[in-house]
Amino acid sequence: MQSGAKAKRERLVVQQALVASEPPAGGQLEWTSEQLFGRAQEVGIRHGGHLYRLRRTKLDKLILTK
Repeated sequence: MQSGAKAKRERLVVQQALVASEPPAGGQLEWTSEQLFGRAQEVGIRHGGHLYRLRRTKLDKLILTK
C-alpha cells in the first residue's frame, strides 16, 4: 500500500495533466487507465455537484458508481 503523501502527489500529477489538457478539434479527450489511476484502485470524479467513484476490479474491469 502506498503512503498518503505519495498517493497525494500522484493525484496532483493527474489533476494537473487533466487541467492542462485541451480538447482536440473533435472535442474528445483521451487518457489511459494507467494515467487516471496510477497505482490506485479507485479515483474520484466530481460532476454536477456529486462525487462519482471509478474503480478497477480484480478482473481489470472498470466500475463507475455514485
